[in-house]
Amino acid sequence: MFGAFIGDIIGSRFEFDRSPKTTEFDLFTEECEFTDDTVMTVAVANALIEAGIDAGEDTVKDLLIRYMKEYGRKYPGAGYGGRFCDWLFSDNTKPYGSYGNGSAMRVSSAGWLYDTIDRTREVARWTSEVTHNHPEGIKGAESVASCIFLARNGRSKEEIRGYVISEFGYDLSRTCDEIRPSYRHVESCQETVPEALTAFLEGGSFEDVTRLAVSLGGDCDTLTCIACSVAEAFYGIPDDIRHSADLFLDPGIRNVYSRFASLIEQ
Repeated sequence: MFGAFIGDIIGSRFEFDRSPKTTEFDLFTEECEFTDDTVMTVAVANALIEAGIDAGEDTVKDLLIRYMKEYGRKYPGAGYGGRFCDWLFSDNTKPYGSYGNGSAMRVSSAGWLYDTIDRTREVARWTSEVTHNHPEGIKGAESVASCIFLARNGRSKEEIRGYVISEFGYDLSRTCDEIRPSYRHVESCQETVPEALTAFLEGGSFEDVTRLAVSLGGDCDTLTCIACSVAEAFYGIPDDIRHSADLFLDPGIRNVYSRFASLIEQ
């Protein structure tokens, strides 16, 4: 899950088509910050921790709504999308049919907590459905959580690629070099998740994945958040990058991550 924080922080200064469109850039600068991607990743993780691994749909969804609203309101300036912001700061608890990439950027904890891919996908679907109940939103969340599950269980990149194509139908045939020139800011799952997974599949290390994801541009913090969440499960995180990213987090976020890390290490 920490990989999602890192991708968000590094990508934050390049959002809205400010990417250098190159892999050569400083990973961390004073312009970096955590955004809604990190806040909602923490909210989802907190809900799943409290629910427990065997909790049913109603329990999980009630806790997701509770903590997404609680954390979102705690960090009101984190950069939420318009429709999500309306949901967040209202009394409404109903989903609104979104296929935005928010469902995929916040799901990483579900990829780590469960023993089977079926359970992983089930809970990932619930984390999406509380707001992003469009089929593309759900697919985005399930696909990212599935990749994390497969990566942390030692599956090869070719196996992960094959699973994503067969189960979710994403086009992963393009290379980063083919995507990069014309890729622009877009916030849908269907135009963010395949690009993020391509960066993961093409990268040769955690840092390489990070740099490739940023170089594509688009909704850069979210795309890099997704790519790095999978890269963490496959490669682990270099200590220097983890330490640098941790400096941008506040105690509330660190506390949830500490509880999460303790749980998955048991």
